[in-house]
Order: sequence, then structure tokens, then C-alpha cells
Amino acid sequence: MGAFFDTYFFLCVHLILFFLSSFSLCPGSSSIPSSCKLRRRFHLNEVHKPGDVVLGGLFEVHYTSVFPERTFSSEPKQPICKGFDTLGFRHAMTMAFAIDEINKNSNLLPNVTLGYSLYDNCGALVVGFSGALSLASGREEQFLLQQNCFGSPPVLGIVGDHYSTFSIAASNVLGLYKMPIVSYFATCSCLSDRQRFPSFFRTIPSDAFQVRAMIQILKHFGWTWVGLLVSDDDYGLHVARSFQSDLAQSGGGCLAYLKVLPWDSEPSELRRIVDVIKTSTARVVMVFAHEIHMFQLMEEVVRQNVTGRQWIASEALTTATVLQTPSLMPYLAGTLGIAIRRGEIPGLREFLLQIRPNQNDSDFGNSMVRQFWEYTFQCRFDPAGWVEAEGPLCTGLENIKNVETEFLDLSNLRPEYNVYKAVYALAYALDDMLQCEPGRGPFSGHSCATSERLEPWQLVHYLQKVNFTTQFGDEVSFDENGDALPIYDIMNWLWLPDGRTKVQNVGEVKKSAFKSEELTIDENKIFWNFESNKPPQSVCSESCPAGTRMARKKGEPVCCFDCIPCSEGKISNKTDSMECTSCLEDYWSSPHRDRCVLKTTEFLSYHEPLGICLTATSLLGTFICTIVLGIFIHHRSTPIVRANNSELSFQLLLSLKLCFLCSLLFIGRPSLWTCQLRHAVFGISFVLCVSCILVKTMVVLAVFKASKPGGGASLKWFGVLQQRGTVIVLTSIQAAVCAAWLVSASPAPHKNTQYYNDKIVYECVVGSTVGFAVLLGYIGLLAILSFLIAFISRNLPDSFNEAKVITFSMLIFCAVWVAFVPAYISSPGKYADAVEVFAILASSFGLLLALFGPKCYIILLKPEQNTKKAIMGRGTE
Repeated sequence: MGAFFDTYFFLCVHLILFFLSSFSLCPGSSSIPSSCKLRRRFHLNEVHKPGDVVLGGLFEVHYTSVFPERTFSSEPKQPICKGFDTLGFRHAMTMAFAIDEINKNSNLLPNVTLGYSLYDNCGALVVGFSGALSLASGREEQFLLQQNCFGSPPVLGIVGDHYSTFSIAASNVLGLYKMPIVSYFATCSCLSDRQRFPSFFRTIPSDAFQVRAMIQILKHFGWTWVGLLVSDDDYGLHVARSFQSDLAQSGGGCLAYLKVLPWDSEPSELRRIVDVIKTSTARVVMVFAHEIHMFQLMEEVVRQNVTGRQWIASEALTTATVLQTPSLMPYLAGTLGIAIRRGEIPGLREFLLQIRPNQNDSDFGNSMVRQFWEYTFQCRFDPAGWVEAEGPLCTGLENIKNVETEFLDLSNLRPEYNVYKAVYALAYALDDMLQCEPGRGPFSGHSCATSERLEPWQLVHYLQKVNFTTQFGDEVSFDENGDALPIYDIMNWLWLPDGRTKVQNVGEVKKSAFKSEELTIDENKIFWNFESNKPPQSVCSESCPAGTRMARKKGEPVCCFDCIPCSEGKISNKTDSMECTSCLEDYWSSPHRDRCVLKTTEFLSYHEPLGICLTATSLLGTFICTIVLGIFIHHRSTPIVRANNSELSFQLLLSLKLCFLCSLLFIGRPSLWTCQLRHAVFGISFVLCVSCILVKTMVVLAVFKASKPGGGASLKWFGVLQQRGTVIVLTSIQAAVCAAWLVSASPAPHKNTQYYNDKIVYECVVGSTVGFAVLLGYIGLLAILSFLIAFISRNLPDSFNEAKVITFSMLIFCAVWVAFVPAYISSPGKYADAVEVFAILASSFGLLLALFGPKCYIILLKPEQNTKKAIMGRGTE
């Protein structure tokens, strides 16, 4: 908190001084003064080169600062910069090289010489902000004025700053004056807000794209349960909000935890964070932080020996060599991260080799070069100056080629490439501005900017429209928010057998002007720091397989769920289904509930044992009827056949054959014609059969009455024609009932899904229950009438009493059909048809055996009883 308070105090003081200097620039008086005086000058680490137009730069040449003791009554002193950053100095020198290269290019700004003023932010907001104010207000103690205080500003544009927080602070103030700032490293998505930062641009992708790129990597490897660590600043906190929002919208996963790394090294807080990493089931840890914060965290990770984690680093950490040490690699090997696009800058090495300190500099004008020399060669120029190193005095003639330094390792130019593009963006914008034709300009009155009167806000206009291609083939342009077309390299930390670390490129993620994000990864090149040498699994709950659905666990993130099997009739055919879908009517779920299959169909089939048995029984009954008919025809002249009314017997046998055969209509898959015929044929056949029995019973009764005195007249009503007519009339009534039934409400085939969930029962619906009831009722009426007449005639004095046989046959017939009704109603599906067929066959066999069995027995086995005398003899007993 102390460091934060110091920073805040210095920032407020410097803001006040800046505005005081601005307001005193042109005092309000009747006479315009000839010069302006700078109120206060900041003593900064810097390097300069004069030019017609000067560009400013802010870089992190030192990565930390020490704040001196102060009191409220004393004037604030400048913090002391500590920890020389060789790469930060190389960033600054890259800007110097780019300006030098532009000055040598006759096609770009041919009549203008660019200069530069580069400042070190020393890793402190107050220093970086002081540098930004110095660039905007100038560094001269006193300078002459043109009339009305108009004139070119000290710098026309600024490259930097390194950190998002520093860029926010500078842009908040300098944006009021439309001073263009092109950052090479500030990624906070908040800087894309054109209302707050109207003159901010950057050549590095914003965190919004960085977050989407990270989510693409997570989705590629199926990591849905991750931890997130961020730094305690604008960069980290904006990333946290953006990551949570985008992750929820993409449906790509959930955060197991979100922890903010302390700005100051607090051991207790770091221990608590590492405890969370250690105990969490998330195997993937994403880090958006700065090198110093990650280094402090990893020291605690090493102390607690937390292994088995897949680290994913933001672009600020991916190429951080300070983390690629032998002590940390057992934990960080295999790290995946995204890195700024690597580029080639021809000629940079030769330029860097020419850098030498000016020993005649006694001020701070080129202090950065002197400090670089002291740090590299471990010598010193001035014991009282900016000296961190201890050692002999520097001569300035040392040969940098003889020193092993990463300053000359240009194999991985990433931030430098962004610096290079930022300088060229400003140069191309300035070139377009100076080529404006008077009268065709974009400003009021179609005016143009002039070399005598250049304004930063004019450069902002052209910077927004700049579009060029680097020597490396990358297009540079800015969208409406000042963001460049984003592209990142995907890097992997390969731990070599000799202990060294190699950061290798394994893919890229980019966005073009006309396409969304595109991710390309070569998984074969990735080194995984696990025994399996495969990517780890990092999920809160294992994926739900097909056939199940996800059920959220109450009070836990959406990635934590249970897998519930789909209920019957529903399926899920992909993993992680949120719900099960119902199958169509003719389909049912498979045993694994992963697909819909056609429901099995059920009907009384000829191919199943029950259908085969009923079919065979029906054909057997038909065959027996044929045999009996043949016997009766062959023995038609014998007394027993003649005595039993042979014509009615033949009709009865034919009707019984129809009864047996009509049962076949109830077997097989129902169709419209079988549904219509089965009950009609059944009804007519049985009415024909029972009608013959009824007429035969009445004839028996009439013959008995005719044998009595005065009873002969009754026979005239039962002649052959009357018998035929009676049978035809009784049968015609049933035929009329069937015709009316078929016309009004015809039976039809029906797919019944109510009996079973997984089966379709094919059946015939009767259409009209009344019609079916009338059909059965009419058969029952004739059967009861025949039974009653036969029962009355059962004791007639005749040795061969036909009435007894008819009574017995009708008793069997009625018993079968009375039992049929409840059995039919309670039997589902095909068994209802089987019950009806069984009733038809049972009643038909009952009639056949009862009526014709005894007669065939006599004809075939007792021919001596097949005589008139024998028949009459039995009748007189």
C-alpha cells in the first residue's frame, strides 16, 4: 500500500504541475510575451535525437523503482530506477533504428528529418506519466513563441507506453489534446473505448482478442475447467471481466477459481493462492500477469511442490526468459502461451552494434545508453550518477561483440516488431498528411496541415486511415477503435535434455478483415510435461455420453453436472446433451438411449408358433369337413344320411367349412380388406351354420308332430323350398347387418401404441361397436333359439333322436361364445385376435363333432346299424 500511496501522490503533484505549466504558457495580458518558461523539469532517464519533427517514446528500460523518503512539506523527489532491463532498452533502440531507417528512405518523408525523445518509465506509473508530460510540454527551460502561442509541439506523436495502466494514465490526459499515442505492448481492452481515449492506437492485439484466442485454445483441447490468475491492475482486472463474459457466451467452459495476484509480494496471500491451485480439480491454470508477479508466484509453487498443472501464459509471460530457469522448468515445462507476432527487422543488428555512449554527456541527455554500457560491461562512468554496477571505470571503447548478451539475440523479435510497426505507422500518417493538396484537405474549409504548423489532432486523422504492409508481409491498419488487425503466435515451452528451454512456435491464431478468429495448432510439435506425454484432462465433470443428459449440480458452475440416463422413448445422440429428445411415434429408444429405432410390430402372424398352430387347426377343421362331406355324399343313400335331412347336412358342412376358413382372415398383418371381410365373413358363415341347425331342429319337431293323428298339416311348412328359403332369409338378415355396418362405420386397420411403449400393435378397429354387437347378438339369438327348440325336443320317442345331438352341440356353441366375450375384452393386441380365432375354431369343432361324429361312427364303424330297421328299432324302445 505504501508504494501505491507514493505513486498516487507523485501522480497528483505532477498533474498539478503540468496544468500550471500549461496555464502559464501564455499569460493573459495586453502584450504577448516573447517566450514561455517551463515551470518544472522532470529529471528522467532519456535519450534524444533532434529533427524537423520529433516523435516521443516511452519504454521500460528499468523494471522497478525505489521511492525516496518524503514529507508533505518537502518537494517530491524523483524515484530511483533499479533493475536494468536489456530487452526494454532494445525496444527503445528499435524505435531509434526505425527512425534512422525512415530518414534514409527517400520515398518516405523525403523532405523531413525525424528526431526522437525516448524516456524510461522505470516500471513506475509516476515515472512513466512524468515522461509522457515531458514529451507533451517539452524539455527546454525557456523557448520562443510564435504569435498567439501557436507552433509545432515538442513531439507530434508518442510510441508507448509499455504497461496498460501507464497508457491509460497518459492517454486520459494527452487525449484531451488529441496527442496520438501508439502503444506496442498495452493490451487492456478498455483502451479501445474511443470516448475515453480518442487518440490511442496500438500495434498489439487487445486483451479482448487475447481472451478469445485463449478460449479457442481451451476449446481445441477440451479444457472446460480452468483456473485464472490475474495481476492487480487495469490489465489483469479487465482481462478477468472480459474472460468471464466471453467464456460464458462461448459456452467453452467455466472458471474453477479466479485469483488476483498481489502487486506487492505478500507471502501469506501467495500461499493462499497456491493452496487453491493445489487443491482444485482444475488441471489447467491461465495467467494474465507481469513477469515479477509470476516469478513471485512460482517461488511459492516450488516451495509447495505443485506439479501436474498445465500452465497457459498470456503474451506478457510467454517469452519471459526470467521464468525459463532450471529451477522452475520442472513445473513450467510444457507451458502453452500466445506471443506477439514475431517479425524480421533487417539491419537492426548492425545498428545495435554501433551504439556507444557519449562520454562528453554530463547531463541526462543520453543516460540510457550510458546505463546500458555500465550494465553490460559491469563498469561505471560516474560514481555519483545513475550507476547500479560496481566495477572499474568504463572507457567507452569496450567491444560489445565480446560479451554474451541477449541484447544482440535477434532471433525472437516480438515487442520490437510492434515498436517498428508503430514508428512506421506514425511516419506513413505524417507522410500522407504532408502530401495533402491545398483545397482538398480533410479539415475545415478543405484545408491541409503544413510543415510550419503541424497539430497532433491532424496526425490522429491520418493515423486512423493508415494502411501499409511491412517487409515481413504483415498488413498494418487500425479499426475504428484504434486496434490493429490481431495476430498471435502460439508458443510451447520445450524442456531440452541438456536443461535448456526452447520456446517453439506450434501454431497461430489470427483475424483477418473478412473472417473471424482462425486457430491453427500442430499438436505433434507440442511438448507435454506429463508422463503420458498427452494433453491433460481438465473438466469439472466428465462428458455425458450419448444416451444421457446433463443435470446441473445445484449451487455449482454449469460445467459441474451429473449424467442422467434418458427415459424410455427419449434419446440423446451426442455427448453433453442438455436434454433428451422424444422419438417419433413409430420409433422407440434403443437400449443405450442413443438412437431411435423402429418399434417392433405385433400382430397375429403366420410365422409365429401361435399363428402356425391356429392356421393348422383351421386347415385341419376344413379338411375334416371335407372328409365328412365326402363320406355323406358317398353314403347319401343310406338310411342314416337320408334320415338326417341330407340337404341341410350338406349345407351345414359347407357353412362349417366357411367358419373354419374365415378364421384365417384374423391371422396376418391387418389391411383394409381383411378388416372389412373378417367380421362380415365370420358373421355370415356362423349365421348360415346356425340357421341350418335351427331349420333342422324345427324339421325334427315338425316330423314328430306329423306322426301324431292330425299333425300331417304341419309338414307342409317344412318342405325343401321352405327350408332353403328360411336359411336364405335368416342369412340375408345378417348380410344386411354387415352391409350397413361396412357402409356406415367400416372396420379399418389401426396402429395401436397404447398397449406397449416399445411396440406397435396392428389391429382392426371395429368402427362401430353397435354394428359388431348386433352381428354377435344376431348369431347368439339364433343359437339360443336353436338350443331352446332342441331342448324341448330332446325327449322325443325316437331311437335316433337328432334333437339331443343338436341340444348338446348348441350347449357347446353357447358356452364357447359366452366365455369369449370377457376373454376378448381383457386380451391386448394380437391375443384378442387369437381369442376370437380360438372361439371360432372351438365352436366349429364342437358343432362338427357333436352333429356329425356319431353318424360317421355308425357309417364307418357300425354299418350294421345303418339300416332303417335299426334306426326305427331304437326309436320304439
